[in-house]
Amino acid sequence: MQQEIRPLVAVDIIEQLHRQFAILSGGRGKDGAPIITFPEFVGFKHIPDEDFLNVMTYLTSVPSMEAASIGFVIVIDRRRDKWSSIKASLTRIAVAFPGNLQLILILRPSRFIQRTFTDIGIKYYRDEFKMKVPIVMLNSVSDLHDYIDKSQLTADLGGTLEYRHSQWINHRTAIENFALALKTTAQMLQTFGACLATTELPRSIPSTEDLLMSHMRQWNKLQDELKLLGKQGATLLSCMQEPATKSPTSKLSLHEVENVATMERLLVQLDETQKAFIQFWSEHHLKLNQYLQLQHFEHSFCEVKLALDNLLAEQAEFSDIGDSVMHVEQLLKEHKKLEGEGQESLEKAQLLAVIGDQLIQSHHYAVDSIRPRCAELRHLCDDFINENKKKHDILEKSLELHRRLDKVSQWCEAGVYLLASQAVDKYQSREGIDIALNDIETFLGTAKEYQLPSSKDFYNQYELMLTLDIKTKAQKVLQKLSDVQEIFHKRQMSLMKLAARQTRPVQPVAPHPESSPKWASPKISQPSTLVPHQKTSEEPYTETDLNSEEKEDDETKSEVKNEEILESSHDADNPEPEQPDGSKNLSHSRHIIRDLVETEVTYIKEIKNIIDGYIIPMDFIWLKHLIPDVLRNNKEFLFGNIRELYEFHSRTFLKELEKCTENPELLARCFLKRKEDLQIYFKYHKNLPRARAIWQECQDCTYFGVCQRQLGHSLPLFKCLREPSQRLIKYQMLLKGLLDFESPEDLEMDPSDLEGGSAKNGPKRTKDSTFLADLQQALAMMEDLIKSCELAMDLAAVTGCPDDIGKFGKLLMHGSFNVWTVHKDRYKMKDLIRFKPSQRQIYLFEREIMFCKIQLEPSDQGLSPHYSFKKSMKLMTLSIRQLGRGSNRKFEIANQNGLEKYILQAASKEIRDCWFSEISKLLMKQQNNIKDMISPTQLPRPNFLNQKSIICSPEEGPQQNSARLVPLSQTSSLQNCKKETSVIYKPSRIWYFVIAA
Repeated sequence: MQQEIRPLVAVDIIEQLHRQFAILSGGRGKDGAPIITFPEFVGFKHIPDEDFLNVMTYLTSVPSMEAASIGFVIVIDRRRDKWSSIKASLTRIAVAFPGNLQLILILRPSRFIQRTFTDIGIKYYRDEFKMKVPIVMLNSVSDLHDYIDKSQLTADLGGTLEYRHSQWINHRTAIENFALALKTTAQMLQTFGACLATTELPRSIPSTEDLLMSHMRQWNKLQDELKLLGKQGATLLSCMQEPATKSPTSKLSLHEVENVATMERLLVQLDETQKAFIQFWSEHHLKLNQYLQLQHFEHSFCEVKLALDNLLAEQAEFSDIGDSVMHVEQLLKEHKKLEGEGQESLEKAQLLAVIGDQLIQSHHYAVDSIRPRCAELRHLCDDFINENKKKHDILEKSLELHRRLDKVSQWCEAGVYLLASQAVDKYQSREGIDIALNDIETFLGTAKEYQLPSSKDFYNQYELMLTLDIKTKAQKVLQKLSDVQEIFHKRQMSLMKLAARQTRPVQPVAPHPESSPKWASPKISQPSTLVPHQKTSEEPYTETDLNSEEKEDDETKSEVKNEEILESSHDADNPEPEQPDGSKNLSHSRHIIRDLVETEVTYIKEIKNIIDGYIIPMDFIWLKHLIPDVLRNNKEFLFGNIRELYEFHSRTFLKELEKCTENPELLARCFLKRKEDLQIYFKYHKNLPRARAIWQECQDCTYFGVCQRQLGHSLPLFKCLREPSQRLIKYQMLLKGLLDFESPEDLEMDPSDLEGGSAKNGPKRTKDSTFLADLQQALAMMEDLIKSCELAMDLAAVTGCPDDIGKFGKLLMHGSFNVWTVHKDRYKMKDLIRFKPSQRQIYLFEREIMFCKIQLEPSDQGLSPHYSFKKSMKLMTLSIRQLGRGSNRKFEIANQNGLEKYILQAASKEIRDCWFSEISKLLMKQQNNIKDMISPTQLPRPNFLNQKSIICSPEEGPQQNSARLVPLSQTSSLQNCKKETSVIYKPSRIWYFVIAA
């Protein structure tokens, strides 16, 4: 057997490499050729030929095949050596160099005599070296730089290339060891895969389970080795990249880059090997699992089929249909017992058939074997059930037959008794004859009660169960019935002849029922249960009572829910001590999250009620006459995107909140993760003013009343449509409560509390800055969302907004101001008195400021403001300044050319300061952004001389037309505005410079 040729690695020649008589520094020639340097080495002539060949072979195998194909450039440094050393180097290179040579550069000896010898020797011995590449003799390092750039040479050759020989050897050794480990692991995986592919599957279930567990253990072991190898490779790669990661200015050398590329290639190979192995294992594991499932299925099938076969055999033996009423009743009991005993086997068979269907749907490899088994099981079950039903029907019919035969026999016996009881001496009078005839007619009338069919009909009805014994019995009974009827007929004829012989007139007498046998009258009145049920007057009250009880139940549930929330809050503030039985109370955080999940479920149900109770019934034909045209044409605007809210909360958000019940630290990330999805509330609130207008117009229509009564709601529809707004506030309050509880001061623990029995009182809480930061971000995000929703409702009242209002940026503030327009030729304050101010609603965005006209329009609540768009101005083209004394509520904004100037008067100085501060910050921010984008030499010099410096005084001016500032949220108030401007606006006079961008 031929031995495998192993490539040469650094470990094999580690001592020769450490001697450093030849190095691969990683430098490249001008055309990308690798450079091998022969530094000055005193004992070069004494290096064994084998060592020299091994080192050259290894160094030429390190570069990539693409780089090696260009050819190698050899630099021989012999400045301190002799001509004999140069000759020995060239001779060995010509004989033992394994790669392609492109160029040989020799730094000749620096001493004059050796240089002369070198010049003479190179002329006479050039042909002896048999070199096919040029040999260039260089006098100095500067000459070498003409052929190779300094950045590609090491420091001893006057270059800047950093090279550490020991580090290079360590990296190469580590890479080769990793490659060897990877190769060994791949061979192990291949061997394991071959073993799995050739393993013979056992026939018993325990053996298959043991085989599966054995394979699982081997796979886990190999998987752990792959993971460990991947970690080692990642660590080695990070060590090689460490010089570049420590300092952003430092770069990897070319040989380091090659090492990194080699490691990355090996890691990719490892990843591909791991993926291929995982795929192979998945297929094998699936096949083995399916084989085990098939074995279980076949085993269960054999057991169930045996049980069903026994049932069918027992059922086949149950062929007797009985010969009397008592016998048939006993057979019915036995049949019912057999049916009960077979129910368990039937359920197992049906369950096994369902399991087989699941295996077929999961694309089991033995589908052709499983499908017939399932069909056979269902066929056996159907046979047993059908045969059982057939047997039961036959026994019931047999019981009915025997009962009817017994009734007929009893009737015949009663008839014979009647005829025998009639005394012959009574026939001497007409009265006695009439009594006898009347008794006979009465008795014959009772035959209808027994529903006695004719002989032909009788045989046709019970032909299937007429065995020989039953047929004989039936024939006897029917013969007896025929004989009795004939006797009665003869008795009637005889009595009639006797009556005709009587000569004296018949005296009417009263009947004597006591002389006749006491038979049950065939004309028995039907029980009262057959009388059609009449609705009583109490029934409407019953329905009303039920509705009242449902309403009371809903109210009770609501009260219980509120009490639970209050108790939850009370328990959170006053936690109970741990119970003696070891039950653990929920923490405050879990109380909050549990409340959040419970109210989330209630919130989803309320939205679902709106959809099912108001939106879907609009398509019902029998309700369309109740819907006005305005509502029918605008139902999309009335309900907005409430379906989108329902889909998001029911399918996504509720499930994620439920995951936070046991892990409260995931709650903040849950809100942050769904930041974009929660923007559907902005769309909902933007449509809400329009929905309110439609509701005000249609709220009295009959359709809403019908839907509200059907749902049992006490509140009208639009109150329910405000639930999303309340839900956002609920999220804000719960996050705020959780943040207050998880604040750092509450989380700090005394180290002494860790000692003793304090650990029994509940889990210890530690400060988690990441959790707190996430909570703060989630709360800030929710507050911003509430602000944007409120502002969306306000912007919805603005008509004529430009289409590109989205480019204005985020809406920061809005409020009502008195506005004066200043013309270019009227710029003094005294001229402004002549002009009447205009009431304007002003919206401040990040990039623009928008002016809207205020119009008061009548509504149900009185006069309500509506706004119409007038104009907008870009902030980057504006300048702002405060006015002088006596105008502490006013400030001026103007464009760069000064053609447009507006004086704005706020309702108070605090509002003016808040607006002035916010606009100033925006202008300075935009100015800084422009400075960052433009070089300092290109920046225009700020014209401070053109900007008028105004002294701000704390004196209050006269109160004129009032202006109102609408807060952005509950947290943004005038008090906060004061706090923001308290650093800027002091009681002393301050200079303000605002530079227009």
